Amino acid sequence: MRVTLFMMIITLLATGIVGIAIAGDKTPDTLEERFSYGLGLRMGTDFKERGFAIDPDLLLKGMQDAMEGNEPLMTMDEAQQAMMELSQIGQKKAAAAKKAEGTAFLAENGKKEGIQTTASGLQYKELQAGTGATPTATDKVKVHYKGTLLSGQEFDSSYKRGEPATFGVNQVIKGWTEGLQLMKEGGKYQFFIPSELAYGDQGAGRAIGPGETLIFEVELLEIVK
Repeated sequence: MRVTLFMMIITLLATGIVGIAIAGDKTPDTLEERFSYGLGLRMGTDFKERGFAIDPDLLLKGMQDAMEGNEPLMTMDEAQQAMMELSQIGQKKAAAAKKAEGTAFLAENGKKEGIQTTASGLQYKELQAGTGATPTATDKVKVHYKGTLLSGQEFDSSYKRGEPATFGVNQVIKGWTEGLQLMKEGGKYQFFIPSELAYGDQGAGRAIGPGETLIFEVELLEIVK
């Protein structure tokens, strides 16, 4: 559960945009009822996925106190600190699970024909041999690429944007910096990047979660002079 979602709930309650009442088995009908139930579903799903132990009575009590202007049981700063700490715990759990999944995947993937593994743990496969120069860490390159999670979900693609990306070899994640220096202009490789060579326990935005192992298809178009 992201802290921003909690803060959105508190803001809506405090400003009176939404109210709160015990619904029982009532079917959501009005916009406010559908919003309320939908918000509860989203919160409950996030809690369950992250393994959080939530006291529903205290959750409801906090909402009611905010809405009715009652004396709170803790300050907003204390509440925010608790939410941040719980979010960090959830992030660590999620990262550990994803890293374990990635380790198992890479162990099997490394046995496949054509897969090479470097000392750092980066795995790569040559899809198309290049014939040009090999970039160094201080070079700038132009590439086309597609990135996916182990699930197969695509999170980025220069092909879909219709325009290659240009950047410094040492200005990207470690797996890219290392992998690009294995390629030659005109070549196309597949990179299998463990989380420690990607975005680590922090992840990157909503698309790449904590501890994710990433798969990229990278086409080195040219070294930019």
